[in-house]
Amino acid sequence: MNNIFILMLLPWFVGLFPTTGQAGNKVQPQDDLDSISISGLESRLKELDTQLANLASFSLRGGIGSIGYRSYWENPTQWVEIQLDQAYPIDEIVLVPCLWRHPTEGFKADAFPIKIRVLAGTSSETGGTKIAEYRMAKEMEKGIEPLILEGPGSEASWIRIEATELSKRNFDKQEVLQLSEILVFSGMENVALHASVKSSSNDERGLTGAWSERFLVDGFTPYLMDSSVDSSSNAFIAFMEEESKPSITLDLESKHEISRIHMHAVEQDDTVPQAYAGDLGIPKYMLIEGAISPDFSDSITLLNYKRGSINETGPIIMFDVPNITCRYIRFTPLLPENDPDTPINAFRIGFAEIEVISKGENVARGKIVHVRGLRYGQRSLDVLTDGNNLYGRILPIREWMNQLAMRGTLEKERPILIAELNRRYDHQKKLLTRMIWLVLLLLIGIAFIIIIDRYIRMRKVNQVRERIAADLHDDLGANIHTIGLISDMAKKSVDARDDLLDLLDQIREFTRLSGEAARYCTNILEARGICEDLVEEIKLYADRALADMEHETIFEGEPFLRQLDPHKRIDLFLFYKECVTNILKHSGATKVKTQLSADKRKVCLVIFDNGKGLKNLKNAKRPQSLKRRAKLLGAKLKADQPASGGTRIILELKPRKFGFF
Repeated sequence: MNNIFILMLLPWFVGLFPTTGQAGNKVQPQDDLDSISISGLESRLKELDTQLANLASFSLRGGIGSIGYRSYWENPTQWVEIQLDQAYPIDEIVLVPCLWRHPTEGFKADAFPIKIRVLAGTSSETGGTKIAEYRMAKEMEKGIEPLILEGPGSEASWIRIEATELSKRNFDKQEVLQLSEILVFSGMENVALHASVKSSSNDERGLTGAWSERFLVDGFTPYLMDSSVDSSSNAFIAFMEEESKPSITLDLESKHEISRIHMHAVEQDDTVPQAYAGDLGIPKYMLIEGAISPDFSDSITLLNYKRGSINETGPIIMFDVPNITCRYIRFTPLLPENDPDTPINAFRIGFAEIEVISKGENVARGKIVHVRGLRYGQRSLDVLTDGNNLYGRILPIREWMNQLAMRGTLEKERPILIAELNRRYDHQKKLLTRMIWLVLLLLIGIAFIIIIDRYIRMRKVNQVRERIAADLHDDLGANIHTIGLISDMAKKSVDARDDLLDLLDQIREFTRLSGEAARYCTNILEARGICEDLVEEIKLYADRALADMEHETIFEGEPFLRQLDPHKRIDLFLFYKECVTNILKHSGATKVKTQLSADKRKVCLVIFDNGKGLKNLKNAKRPQSLKRRAKLLGAKLKADQPASGGTRIILELKPRKFGFF
């Protein structure tokens, strides 16, 4: 019952049975893999490896035996038809390929049809009904696994396999139909075993006799029963004793209706070369009887086995027997009548397992075995019914075929999964490499930004220091100097009350301005109301500071001056104040002319006076206060002496809107 349960779960595991009437060998399409995540692919690969570890393996037969069926090559369409002994509900059709050994790629399917159609019907139906079809995918190659075709479960007494598109066989590239075995299952029973077979053509040429349509249903496949699970069990081997009637008897412990007997042959050998080539340990003649009484007084012959040529033997010899109810099964080897010279003790008999099938189940498993007239030394009788062979647990034939088909499907899917995972891993590796380089670039960028930011901050600190010093020197210095001049004028106007009061008001005003300058000198840019209108500020300052001189102010491009950054406007105003202070202190001039022009490319401030001028111009140095202001503005400073005399100060400033530093 456990085997049947496992068989029922096989379709659920890998979709072995697709839509009714379709082929059951499926491989995951590449398009489907693209939609699966890496973790999903890894989980699928792990699940696939777990399933493969519990599936039957491809262990192939060696030695000599029947190969299967081969058609002739004269027709593009070939067919074989199996006549069943009665109508059965058809659940599944298994097609086993013929195999050939590729010199570099190992075993491959040979001349397996590309397109197949399966018809079925009863004796009253001549045309039949299509119950299954198969078409080999163009990008795929048929593997060595059997092909599973699901039947609809409807009753049929004959099955017809039509190959409507053939493939080429290996040795001469002729398009033929080649199959090793056809199994037709109704439940767990292979109802096609030893059935009658007809074909469209049959290529039986050659001396080997290994090709025949009857070999399609002889129960022999290219595979050895290798379930890869459970423990290994060596075969039972014994030799006949002289002057005895040897036999092997199975006690089924209760009565069963017997439908089939499977005799698992002794493995030929696991050495290279083989020691017993072609000797499977099964006698050439053997009588198989069934009985209810232990003394076989009511015995009924189940099978008179006669081994024919080497092509009529294989690893598992299966025979249908009459549905007879019995408890005891006896196997009696018979000596060949035409070989009197061979000693009795030279004949050996052995089995890896004996299965007695009743309603699809091996009722002989674990049962007691009695032997008479055989010498078997240290070999155990228990191995005859322990359910294991040399490779592990013995499976029901349908489950075995399904597991091999599933293994073939999974082994095709596995390299596709691995290739897709490797492609994803390579892609991830490239992304990771790019990410590492990006992180390195970001780190370098961050380090560079930190260095630049530190430099800018230090430069800003220096600028603030210079600005405070310049503001204290220029603004406060100019105001204090102006207060001094007005005080001198106030002394001269002591007798003129109105003039004196006016001068005292001016002193009070410059005192107030000096206080404001002192308050905002540390951050004059935040002082509200300072230099909002540069033109007006220059005019007012010139009128106050140069009240006793002849002075003129000319402005061009006032809209552009208003667009200047407040920082630039303040520094430009303070530069002008410093120039006026120097004129008042050092020039002795009576006339001053101020010209301020601006456009979108530059701002130019020119200040003329008719004072003493710059002596020894080549060696003369521009006033440090003006140089400092020009540096803060980022402007060019020129000082020269016109031909008419006096001094000309020229400041050129480019009003850049953007600047990193």
